[in-house]
Amino acid sequence: MADLPFHDRTDFDNAERGFVAKLSPAVIKAADGRVVWDNDSYDFLDTEAPEGAHPSLWRQGRLCAKQGLFEVTDGIYQVRGLDLSNMTIVEGETGVIVIDPLISTECAAAALRLYRDNRGDRPVTGVIYTHSHGDHFGGVRGVTDGEGIPIIAPAGFMEHAVSENVYAGIAMSRRSVYMYGPALPRSAEGQIGCGLGMTNSTGTMSLIVPTVDITRTGQQETVDGVRIVFQLTPGTEAPAEMNFLFPDRRALCMAENATHNQHNILTLRGAVVRDPRVWARYLTEAIALFADQADVAFASHHWPTWERDNIVRFLSQQRDMYAYLHDQTLRLMNRGLTGIEIAETMQMPPALEQAWHTHGYYGSVSHNVKAVYQRYLGWFDGNPAHLWEHPPVEQARRYVECLGGSAAVVGLAGRYVKEGDLRFAATLLNHAVFADEHDTDARTLLAEVYTVLGHGSENGTWRNFYLMGALELTGGIVPADLDVTSPEMIEALATEQIFDSLAIRVNGPQAWNEHFAIDWHLTDSGEHHRTTMSNGALIQQSDPPEATVDLTVRLTKPQLLGLLAGKGADSLDHDGDMGVLRRLAAVLDDPKPDFAIVTP
Repeated sequence: MADLPFHDRTDFDNAERGFVAKLSPAVIKAADGRVVWDNDSYDFLDTEAPEGAHPSLWRQGRLCAKQGLFEVTDGIYQVRGLDLSNMTIVEGETGVIVIDPLISTECAAAALRLYRDNRGDRPVTGVIYTHSHGDHFGGVRGVTDGEGIPIIAPAGFMEHAVSENVYAGIAMSRRSVYMYGPALPRSAEGQIGCGLGMTNSTGTMSLIVPTVDITRTGQQETVDGVRIVFQLTPGTEAPAEMNFLFPDRRALCMAENATHNQHNILTLRGAVVRDPRVWARYLTEAIALFADQADVAFASHHWPTWERDNIVRFLSQQRDMYAYLHDQTLRLMNRGLTGIEIAETMQMPPALEQAWHTHGYYGSVSHNVKAVYQRYLGWFDGNPAHLWEHPPVEQARRYVECLGGSAAVVGLAGRYVKEGDLRFAATLLNHAVFADEHDTDARTLLAEVYTVLGHGSENGTWRNFYLMGALELTGGIVPADLDVTSPEMIEALATEQIFDSLAIRVNGPQAWNEHFAIDWHLTDSGEHHRTTMSNGALIQQSDPPEATVDLTVRLTKPQLLGLLAGKGADSLDHDGDMGVLRRLAAVLDDPKPDFAIVTP
């Protein structure tokens, strides 16, 4: 820690450069008075790092907590610190282009209001979504209704934006509570950010369907007189993502492909595993395409980088980091090491360790290495002992029995705590809790261990997971407070995705003996789909061949969504047995948004 360049104030200078004005107070509320964002709660960071916080993470928190309107270059502004992400505003001939309108409509509206208070009441003449994650489009209706203006996004945006939030949205949202820690107190002992920003806002998510798709690198668009040149980067930080250059402003937007931390190959909340190999290649391509035409590079998180040489150094180090993680994991994997072993072995090059922006504040070397391993070889490490292990509770009961009972396990764990081996103490105590969730001694000591591990973590999301784990052990389950399946997200589902989202709710064992087929004629789109219940699986076909089915329903897409929400079945135009719909509904499970994570 002592050899890190804490004396280097470049990041602080850049994070404050171009400051125009703050939002004061930096508290944003929903229409019902509920607070959805409070950046003032991070004022405690305005001191040197105390006990209970990793000095490097504390430094990152201080940088990320800087909020307000900032001038990036002539005609380009960013609002930072009013949500997890940044909102960028590009002035055009008649109005402004908004890039990445945050998570919540309330925060996006406040950000635009801050801009207008200082730059004039200019209309929104275009919107750009850099990629398909909710913190880059969810607040769009806070800045525009989308009527008559281009909404630009990378090819595949809608498929990935909707599928991520709907298919596994409940589980991801639940785990996000642990990853971002919004329920933790904002203090030196509690939540001090997540490395990528401070936390996520908890307001209203929205979505306006894009009207312009970027389908190739080199594609150019002009919006409100502003020329933009695009680079598609699918499979990097998001399945659908893009960088782009404003050639007349000599400004490069790197989306979330190059930020001031090591990003995730696989986020702790869960996602599709990303590809660091192509990520590195797209960064090399961005340098070749844009470096000579840019005087500033900015992104959807953190602060900009100015001057060509600094931009090239920054992008090159980010590229080298992802390439190194990928290649060295593969090298060691092919020498027989497992993901866990590689994570313990991996050392980053000294030059990258000295660069603040490669530190694992959000992603980490440890869990990124395991993600690369998972991408290529999956969960199984090849050891047959791990092929058919007992699930956590049954395994824990057996371990505790072998170790002489719960009291003995807690006693052993206490010894490891005293010896400083908190990692193994956590392992022992986790077994004790899963063997008997009512063991208060085990819960209390495990919460203490998680707290110490959290306080010592340089990674913001690890800290939050540890501290949220301690909170669940001592205070019970904290539910998610951001609804990722907003009405507009549901409405944006393609018809195939609607039936996919239905299929993943089928309780297989309950549906084993159900056999029926339904034809769905969408009268507003002309689509024809068939769903068939077969061996507990709901199978769908588009434009199926003629066949005898149990029920044919003719309806619009809004009627279909209403039907699946339990409304309006009786009035539908149909042929056949409407009782089939009741049989389908009877085998559907409701998701559980508040499941336990660190307890059984």
